[in-house]
Amino acid sequence: MRPALKSLLVIATMAALAAFAGTAHAQKPGRKNVNAASPYRGEPYAAREEAMQWAEDMASRRGMDPGWVRAALGRAQMLPLVARLMQPAPNGTAKNWQAYRSRFVEPVRIAAGLKFWNDNEATLARAEREFGVPPEIVVGIIGVETLYGQHMGNFRVIDALATLSFDFPASHPRAAERAKYFRGELEQFLVTQRVTNADPLRPLGSYAGAMGMPQFMPSSWSRWAIDFDGDLRVDLAGSPADVIGSVANYFKGYGWQPGMPTHYPVSFNPETLDKDALLAPDILPTFSVESFTAKGAVLSGPALEHPGPLALIELQNGDNPPEYVAGTENFYVVTRYNWSSYYAMAVIELGRAVKAARTAERGS
Repeated sequence: MRPALKSLLVIATMAALAAFAGTAHAQKPGRKNVNAASPYRGEPYAAREEAMQWAEDMASRRGMDPGWVRAALGRAQMLPLVARLMQPAPNGTAKNWQAYRSRFVEPVRIAAGLKFWNDNEATLARAEREFGVPPEIVVGIIGVETLYGQHMGNFRVIDALATLSFDFPASHPRAAERAKYFRGELEQFLVTQRVTNADPLRPLGSYAGAMGMPQFMPSSWSRWAIDFDGDLRVDLAGSPADVIGSVANYFKGYGWQPGMPTHYPVSFNPETLDKDALLAPDILPTFSVESFTAKGAVLSGPALEHPGPLALIELQNGDNPPEYVAGTENFYVVTRYNWSSYYAMAVIELGRAVKAARTAERGS
């Protein structure tokens, strides 16, 4: 967490927290006819000593009523389905960019994105003026995350976060690190619910505990969600304006640089290519144009004048040859939303496809 905001930001922060619960409650209806066999039901954490001790420690750390924290967490349920969904892909599973891309850059999502852009043209333009983030990036994010609000999740957030905090699959290569992360998110969620006097059992979201059209985690909600429509509350499920402003605010907060491309085409000079060295930093922009090209990467046009560092982005295609681009600092910013180059490219290319459809629709 960053240092607490002072004076003038306190009221805005509290307003965002107060809307946190209300927005999550407004998400699409969740479970119907839930019974004991439902994947959305499981064993409550009230009987789990580890969870109840964590509740005590958290209450002490945050200056909260331990009875309230224990009662809230005790009603959370361990969902085996959530744990299964968090399992890593089996060893040997080949990544396939073209298959991944086809899930998101497709006619239904492009058409929905075009409608969303047309319906919210002025708001997207205002967000670009205020935060420097172009509409196609905001539109791409919301489309990839929830198909513009059509799929916001039916898991109780407290169940998902508790399961991933105390029953994260041990087979995951980063199980301890990820469980620690989710305990931080669970803590932020409970703090927010208590501050707003909201029912922690009501908010619904994804199996990872993300909420609303932009699928913000609790820490992102408290840090980046804003009231962009001026109604004095933050609604990331029902207010496209708040969603647009919050996503743009998120990107600005992570260092989005207006006017900078996300990536450039790249090819290779086989005589000087040192691909291992180029791929070593992964998606972190590390190389100047000079050092990038010295290792055998070939750039052209505006890429040769790029002022900042670059990364070689590899997109594997199963048994077919991989594709490569030169990623900029803005590409890296997109991956702060989801730490995956495949995700970032899907967001970028969906946004571009929607922008192209909008241009074609207008005949210019």
